[in-house]
Amino acid sequence: MTMTGPVPDADRPLPEIPVAELAEGIRALRRASVLVVGDAMLDRYVYGSVRRISPEAPVPVLAVEREVAMPGGAGNVVRNLTALGAAVAFVSVVGDDQAGSDLTGLIGGQPNVEPWLLVQGGRATTTKTRFIANGQHMLRADHEVLQAIHPRLAERMIKIAGDAVAATAVVVLSDYGKGVLDGATAHLLIEAAHAAGRRVVVDPKGRDYARYAGADLITPNRAELSVATSMPVDTEADILAAMRALKAAHGFGAVLVTRSEDGMTLLEGDVVHHFPAEAEEVHDVSGAGDTVVSTLSAAMAAGLPLPVAARLANIAAGIVVGKVGTAVVREEELAEALTPERGALRKVMSRAAAAEQVERWRRRGWRIGFTNGCFDLLHPGHVHLLEQARSWCDRLVVGLNSDASVKRLKGPSRPIQSEAARAAVLASLATADCVTVFDEDTPVELIKLLKPDVLVKGADYTVAQVVGGDIVQDYGGEVRLAQLLPGNSTTATVARMKG
Repeated sequence: MTMTGPVPDADRPLPEIPVAELAEGIRALRRASVLVVGDAMLDRYVYGSVRRISPEAPVPVLAVEREVAMPGGAGNVVRNLTALGAAVAFVSVVGDDQAGSDLTGLIGGQPNVEPWLLVQGGRATTTKTRFIANGQHMLRADHEVLQAIHPRLAERMIKIAGDAVAATAVVVLSDYGKGVLDGATAHLLIEAAHAAGRRVVVDPKGRDYARYAGADLITPNRAELSVATSMPVDTEADILAAMRALKAAHGFGAVLVTRSEDGMTLLEGDVVHHFPAEAEEVHDVSGAGDTVVSTLSAAMAAGLPLPVAARLANIAAGIVVGKVGTAVVREEELAEALTPERGALRKVMSRAAAAEQVERWRRRGWRIGFTNGCFDLLHPGHVHLLEQARSWCDRLVVGLNSDASVKRLKGPSRPIQSEAARAAVLASLATADCVTVFDEDTPVELIKLLKPDVLVKGADYTVAQVVGGDIVQDYGGEVRLAQLLPGNSTTATVARMKG
C-alpha cells in the first residue's frame, strides 16, 4: 500500500497505485538502459563447519566446504539491474590483482552488461570475505584501499562515462567511499549526464553531499540522512525536516530515505509519499540498498513516474531482505509479489529462483534431493517415486521437462498436459518442495547448478545409467534408485485410456 501517513505535512493523499499499472511497470523494466558508475567490490563467501577449537589459540577451526564469489558494491547494483532485465553500462576501477581479475570476469559474465573496468597498477581491489559456519557468520575480512583513484584514471573514467551516457536513459552513481567517486568526479559526471538530458540517481556516502549537487534523486538511509544534515532523525517530523533541508541545500530533484522496518519516504518536489515496509520476514539486509537503487533507476529509465518507481523499489526491498546473503530480485518475483500465490504454486520457480532457494536451504544445513521427469499424467508410480525421494532428503527439487523437451523426447503427440499444468499438479504434492522447468533434453545443466546431495531415479535405471549421476558422485553426492510400482507408467496409463 502507498500512504502519506504517518509522515506529517503530506500535501495531498496519493491514490493507491492500481496493480495493473504496477504489473505493466514491471514488464517495462526490461526496456530500461542504465549507466552505473561507482565502487566495484568482490564479495567472497567461505562456507564450512566448525567441529573443534584450534590447539594454537582459543578460536574455532573452520573446515571449508565451498567458496562463492560475486560482484559487490556498485557491481551488486549491476547484478540487480540485469536480474530485472535491464541493459547496463558499467564504469569502475579495479586493482591489478587476482581479485580484480576475478571481479572483471564475474561482471563480464552478467547478461546485457557493457563493462568498462579500468585497472590501476598497485591498487588493491576491494574484497570482503565472509566466513560462515553452520549458517552463522564467524568473521569478515576486508582488503581495500580508501584513497582516490589516480587523477589520470579519473579523467579517463569520466570520458568513458560521458560517451556511454548517450546510449542509456538514467545514470546511477553508486558511492561506497572507496575512492572511485572522490573529489570532483561525481560533480563532473552529473554535469555530463544533465548536458545529455539524462537523469541521475545517487546512492551517497559520507558527509559532503555538495559533491552530488543537482542530482535528480538521492537515496540516503536514515542514519546517512542524519550525518549529511547534522539533524536528528528520531521522529517522523525530524526525518521530513532533514529531507527538506537536504533537498534545498543541494538542489536535489527528489530525496528518498530508506528506513528499514519503517519502509521508505519519498520527497518529490513539495509532495511527501510514504511506503510502509513490505517484508514478511527479514533474514539479511545486506545489499538491500543496492536493490532499491537498481529498481528505482530501472523504473525511471523505463519512463515510470517516480512514485510508481519507488513503490516497485519498496516491493523489491521487501523481497530481497527475505533472502540470505547479497541477493537480487527478478522480474517474476516482483510480479508474484503483486498477486502472491498463497498455495502450492509458490513452489514453482524459475531456474535462478530455484538455485537461490536451494542455497538458502543448504545454509540451514538441509540435505537437498533432486529428481526429474516429464510427469505428463501423474499416476501412483510417480507418487511412489516422489515419496521415496523425499524420504532421503530434507528438501526435494523436481526438475520438469518443458513442453518442447517432452515433444522432442516423446514425439509430436506429447505432452498431453502443458508444462504449466504439470508443474501445478506436482507443486500440489507435499513431497515436492520446489518445481522448476528445464528446456534441455536432460537435466545435466540443472544438476550442475543445484548440486543436489542426492539424485533420485526409478529402479528401471542402473546407477551408471542415471543422467548426471557421475557429476553428483564426483562432488561427494549420492545416487539412489527408487522402487517402482509394476504397471504404473505414463505410457501404460495412456494405453489404458485409449483402450
